[in-house]
Amino acid sequence: MIGIDEVGRGSWAGPVTVGAVVAPDRHLKGVRDSKLLSPNDRDRCAITVRKWALAYGVGHASHDECDQLGMTEALRLAAQRALAEVAACGFVADRIVLDGKHDYLRLGAKVHTVVKGDTTVLSVAAASVIAKVTRDAIMAAESEHYPAYGFDSNRGYPAPVHRAALAAYGPCSIHRRSWIFMDALPWPSLKYERQPRLF
Repeated sequence: MIGIDEVGRGSWAGPVTVGAVVAPDRHLKGVRDSKLLSPNDRDRCAITVRKWALAYGVGHASHDECDQLGMTEALRLAAQRALAEVAACGFVADRIVLDGKHDYLRLGAKVHTVVKGDTTVLSVAAASVIAKVTRDAIMAAESEHYPAYGFDSNRGYPAPVHRAALAAYGPCSIHRRSWIFMDALPWPSLKYERQPRLF
């Protein structure tokens, strides 16, 4: 059985990321939905999960792929990439537990959706931690290139600093350009070309 969870679906910038974890037949204390953990606890938990899991994988769909494919297809692509990493370790899913009620995998009867699976199913909670820590690191690295947007703290979600930077500078190159928030930005004829000011 493979637990799967995603992070970044509601972000305005950066990739959408999917984690996949094959859990051993052993309980692991302290693992829960990544949103319920502090950043430091998440980092520690991710180290523990990587040692505990029989296999794990992380897949991404880039901001461009989110734009080109739409979110459902981007999630599927990221999940396929995560499952490919798990398969490379010798594990092919007989059953997949997917967080939420929407089956974006479309793999038939082997997929079981569980609402709040990241709080009730250990392998899904572990997948949420792996996905979150990996994507947060990507967005922190991007923040060095685009400091005005505060990606190191908001991870691309619509926090006040992020909104203010968009109003001042327009979108940067890792924003999802098809998202509806783009319609409200200034200088619509320039919004896709404008680059952020680096301080």
